[in-house]
Amino acid sequence: MRIAPQTEARSAERHGELALAAGLYAALIVAIWLVARDMGVARRLEGHLLAALVTFAALFLPYWAFGWGAAAPLRRRLTVPAARMLAPGLLAVPYLGFTVAAHAFAFPYFALAAAYPIGLAVLFEATRHKHGARLGWPDAIALPALGVPIMLNWLGGMFPFPGLGTNFVKLLLIDAALYAYLVVRDLPHVGFDVRLRARDWLIGLRECAWFTPVAIGLGLALGFIRFHPARAHLGLALGGWLATFLFVAVPEETFFRGFLQNLFETRCHRNWALLAAAVLFGASHFHHPPVPNWRYMILAALAGIFYGRAWRDRHRIGCSAITHATVDTIWGLWFHL
Repeated sequence: MRIAPQTEARSAERHGELALAAGLYAALIVAIWLVARDMGVARRLEGHLLAALVTFAALFLPYWAFGWGAAAPLRRRLTVPAARMLAPGLLAVPYLGFTVAAHAFAFPYFALAAAYPIGLAVLFEATRHKHGARLGWPDAIALPALGVPIMLNWLGGMFPFPGLGTNFVKLLLIDAALYAYLVVRDLPHVGFDVRLRARDWLIGLRECAWFTPVAIGLGLALGFIRFHPARAHLGLALGGWLATFLFVAVPEETFFRGFLQNLFETRCHRNWALLAAAVLFGASHFHHPPVPNWRYMILAALAGIFYGRAWRDRHRIGCSAITHATVDTIWGLWFHL
């Protein structure tokens, strides 16, 4: 039986997209390897740089794959509930591999690395037909369980080397969250997609342009920021923006906009949902010194309003993450105290 031309074209387009995703993934891993080597990270990791890179690549792979549309194929293939609930336990394997190689294995952390993703999957599998896309009590368990450990660095000792704990744990938990919400829960309108569109840039940069004068004026008035001229190399600035986009903006926007604001919209008017998510985003910055950092909280809450506006334009994480990453880059280059 002859395949329709439209089907052949879609298949070719999909294969081309997969090749692009694989190529960009490989390029990012190589770039991170080169940067880590040149910055002397191997010394801080006591010679375990290669093991750390492999672990990072393994944890970054699900995050990257979900950003290229892997959730729908996984849902189609994982039709057996037991397999759907147990599959995310594989996220514990990178922890096992790294800590065994680095002679730092701790069974309680290994159990947590498996229990977090499996527990979230079991929670949403057991309640998937009761709450649907609406905010419910499972979210009241899942969202704090994901956000609080990262905010308070409760699991930082999981990878006991400088610079690894917080970042690797964040990747592990965002992988677990994406699997639970996109594959098991199949929550609509999250918009987790790293394939940026022209409108993502247009709206993302527009919201940044509107927020920047507000942030600078209020930040200077509060004494939170101070202008300092910087001659940042273009390549360094772009590299910093990309790192902020991938490892700060996208995970935080996924949590506060894709999950929180999205779910709040199922229970209240979208403007109240935007405000609630923005206030929680601001409150999540209380732990930055000096604690409580109320100036940071105020500015972060205001930023959250503009980030939320960007996300709800088309319900796309990439859009608000562009605003978020650009604001953070401007702050880091010219206004960070």
